Amino acid sequence: DVRLARRIRRDTVERGRDVNSVLEQYAKFVKPAFDDFVLPSKKYADVIIPRGGDNHVAIDLIVQHIRTKLGQHDLCKIYPNVYVIQSTFQIRGMHTLIRDRDISKHDFVFYSDRLIRLVVEHGLGHLPFTEKQVVTPTATVYTGVDFCKKLCGVSIVRSGESMENALRACCKGIKIGKILIHREGDDGKQLIYEKLPTDISERHVLLLDPVLATDSSATSLQPFLSYFFYLFSYILIPILIPQAPEGIHCVCKRYPSLKIVTSEIDVALNEEFRVIPGMGEFGDRYFGTDD
Repeated sequence: DVRLARRIRRDTVERGRDVNSVLEQYAKFVKPAFDDFVLPSKKYADVIIPRGGDNHVAIDLIVQHIRTKLGQHDLCKIYPNVYVIQSTFQIRGMHTLIRDRDISKHDFVFYSDRLIRLVVEHGLGHLPFTEKQVVTPTATVYTGVDFCKKLCGVSIVRSGESMENALRACCKGIKIGKILIHREGDDGKQLIYEKLPTDISERHVLLLDPVLATDSSATSLQPFLSYFFYLFSYILIPILIPQAPEGIHCVCKRYPSLKIVTSEIDVALNEEFRVIPGMGEFGDRYFGTDD
């Protein structure tokens, strides 16, 4: 109706045609062409906005979505399994503090724990859920969600142990295993030690590691990840510290279904294979062994 009214107004005023000829052309050519060639393409549209430019709510939603995409890190556009928690002044402020080489150990641990908690909470949100109904104190049924499978954490000794308290605080009574990986290998063996829950194959695994800096450190994880992916269908790695792109490229290319959660991604590695701008050795700074 809108299109027809617009056509009648335009053709009669601007082109000097009478209404009958406009209606005849519309019924004989314009409308059939629309039905044959334009309307079928509707099924391929990702988003349909009723009322077009007058629908300010829908337009605002699309604008916000585009702004969110433009604000994503380039790696998140390449790998849909990489998640960087939304940056705020609080998060940037905490990153500023823990990157400061002159910060005290007490403050470093305090603000690292705050960031770890945020990353773990965000990581848990990416686990699959099932619908669950409960009865509230007002005798009303509430429909919520519950984890569809039991969880467990696996920390990489020793830096990963800094994330255990945050996971325990979020998941009461969660089981946590440990693995020890030697970056350079020990007589060809990189996986030095493992102690995992006996029923780990029945659980979703959260691999706790605050550092995934280089492709070499990611490569040292591969024997363990290959072993895990052989047994289990779902692994999520909540990672705290800003990561170098090289480490993320290495893991995501080989394990595209693995989910990585981090609070920030650094720029690159320098000639000495150190993360820039970086923050030093996390384990030494957290546990006070950097002296």
